[in-house]
Amino acid sequence: MDSYRGVRTALIVGAGVAGLTAATALARAGWRVEIVEVSPSRATHGWGLCLTGPSLRALAELGVAEACLAEGHGMSVITHVDVHGEPADQVQLPRLIGARRPAMVGIARPVLHRILHTEAERCGVVVHHGLTVAAVDQEAELVRVRLPDGTERQAGLVVGADGIRSSARGLLGLRASLDYHGQMVWRALVRRPSWGTGIHHFAGKVNTAGLVPLSDSRAYVFLTENGVERDVLPDAELAPRLRKLLEPFPGRVAELAPLVSVSESVIRRPVRTHFLQGGWNRGSGVVIGDAAHAPAPQMASGTALAIEDGLVLAQELGRHESIGAGLKAFVSRRAQRCRTLVETSVAIAGLERARRHDEAYPLVDACHRLMAEPA
Repeated sequence: MDSYRGVRTALIVGAGVAGLTAATALARAGWRVEIVEVSPSRATHGWGLCLTGPSLRALAELGVAEACLAEGHGMSVITHVDVHGEPADQVQLPRLIGARRPAMVGIARPVLHRILHTEAERCGVVVHHGLTVAAVDQEAELVRVRLPDGTERQAGLVVGADGIRSSARGLLGLRASLDYHGQMVWRALVRRPSWGTGIHHFAGKVNTAGLVPLSDSRAYVFLTENGVERDVLPDAELAPRLRKLLEPFPGRVAELAPLVSVSESVIRRPVRTHFLQGGWNRGSGVVIGDAAHAPAPQMASGTALAIEDGLVLAQELGRHESIGAGLKAFVSRRAQRCRTLVETSVAIAGLERARRHDEAYPLVDACHRLMAEPA
């Protein structure tokens, strides 16, 4: 990975959404890029996610939005349902890639990963699985990276894109405090009911639940469990416990409970957030995506921030002669937008815990419109 003949080189830690997006954007700008990914294989797991308008706008610049539209499920409305099972509010999402295109796409996480991975490799990015970074040393204009097997790499730029529990963040000397918000979020991959053509969000007397379509045949059910301590349940208990938590909801949620019982994938995770204070870069190293800013899932926009990060990072590095100046400009351009999203998601989580759903709906609408502004 040594720089040579003026070619800029980058080593990215993490082959998730942020890492693959950044790798593709940098490679398209003429960088030589390698990714180290701790997972031993290319396959990824997970239920699904939402590609909001900002996500699609950035993916369109990378040339992969059409593939996501083709393999996901397009939608443009979030329907909020009150505790009595009656429609309470609709959020009309901004259409950012054309009036005839959907505003948002629900997509299975493995499908998105395959699309991004394929495009990165097409652009010349080399992905090494089963590897991570053990040490990072700044040396003048290069960064020396040591791998766990004792081998070393040199690169002009190191990007930590390895998620909320980022190890690269610590190796760069950056520290983050993760906040837990008294919520455990559940996800279950299910067969999509015929009425599930857009996002539905159901307010409950204690918890909230919903449905996100992922394709013509698949969707995921989500439930946010309020006022609970962080703990881990045995896998065998997940589906029965989720079905029981769904039982108090009226209306269409009753149709989701049987689907959860036969789901092949149910998970439960704590709602944690953070925003990295005091800058995201040290020398020629930087962190992006959830390693720098992790919102609560209530705004369904963490993926959008990660994708935007990768694209904007390449743009700012291309506008500046030195990597240091480019990284400074990148953080300056991204910090307020990402902070606003994180803080808004935390506020919505708080309103959910307080059962003040009517106050959360306009906040969701306003934040989506703010995110529609240029990145």
